[in-house]
Amino acid sequence: MQLSWLPIIVKDFILPAGFPGSVSDDYLEYMLLQFPTNVTAWICHTLVTSSLLKAVGVGSFSATTAAASAAAIRWVSKDGIGAVGRLFIGGQFGNLFDDDPKQWRMYADLIGSAGSIFDLSTQLYPAYFLQLASLGNLAKAVARGLKDPSFRVIQNHFAISGNLGEVAAKEEVWEVAAQLLGLALGIMVLTSPVVATSYPVLAFTWMSMRLLHLWLRYQSLSVLRFKSINLKRARILVKSHVLHSIVPGYVDCNRKEKILSWQRFLKPRIIFGVSLEELIGGERPVRTLLKLYSQEKYILVVKQQGTDFEVFVSFKVGATSLSVLRSIWQSYWLQENWCGSDNILVQLEQSLLELEESFGDFTQQLKSSGWDLQKINLKVPKKQSIEEVGAI
Repeated sequence: MQLSWLPIIVKDFILPAGFPGSVSDDYLEYMLLQFPTNVTAWICHTLVTSSLLKAVGVGSFSATTAAASAAAIRWVSKDGIGAVGRLFIGGQFGNLFDDDPKQWRMYADLIGSAGSIFDLSTQLYPAYFLQLASLGNLAKAVARGLKDPSFRVIQNHFAISGNLGEVAAKEEVWEVAAQLLGLALGIMVLTSPVVATSYPVLAFTWMSMRLLHLWLRYQSLSVLRFKSINLKRARILVKSHVLHSIVPGYVDCNRKEKILSWQRFLKPRIIFGVSLEELIGGERPVRTLLKLYSQEKYILVVKQQGTDFEVFVSFKVGATSLSVLRSIWQSYWLQENWCGSDNILVQLEQSLLELEESFGDFTQQLKSSGWDLQKINLKVPKKQSIEEVGAI
């Protein structure tokens, strides 16, 4: 999309210099969906703020000094409690955002929506303003703690020319324009006699806008096309190669990626970073497994109970993201070719032979399909590393 019809002065104002060559090919599509997403967010913000102000007394009580001071104290208190959420997220979960920014950006909006419900409820229960507003602010602070790092990763993805500063500045232009429009529309809604005098109408209007906002957010994240390989995309790529000997390109793979899916519900279930004791389980000789996996930086076993097919992986010291990717490939091959619990070691040995024979073709197809093998975001768990065989 070249936007040749757009006046140059407008184009230079809202888009990075050198567009479209200076940004990734999904930049404009994302921004066009991001704009109405932000508009609906600010409309919701306006409606929620109305409830908060009424709950603390603005518009309900006489404007006495005491009332104003009490309202200020209640307002500041809920902000202080909410700040704890951002502190916790940044310190505890900072390593998550590079792996799956789409998922965490969507989770941020879902959690923020839940927080706004608490804010909206303050008008119904003004006596519990501090409790409700604090819960709302805590949830929204957690959401912001998820949102900001995730969006930095997305901005960095857009800045293919090393122009992250300009990409961020132009995003601010889009954001402020959406804010102004959203606030104007929100004020128009609030000045409507029906909304101003009826809480059910206000709540229904907010809910409608919020659902539209979440749908637009999901659509905007769905158009992103990352060339990096995270766990979800690795599963899609590996499954396609094991079943059909074909690796999908990054456009098709990103389209198939399910933003909200949890890893624990994906099949086969792969559990990374288990201890050697749990891996062995008293059934398999340690030395046999160590010898079997002497050429790999991990040890993998299968445990099947009924129809449940689970893969346990323990990594050796020195394992890398490529080691994780190799273990995923072996896991999918085993799932497709598993012959029951008999001769487990024989099946593991066969899967390693297939891995050695086919993984080179897999990585070659990744390169030719446009994937960036320097950006394999598959983290090796820090705990439970196994020393090399010679050290045991």
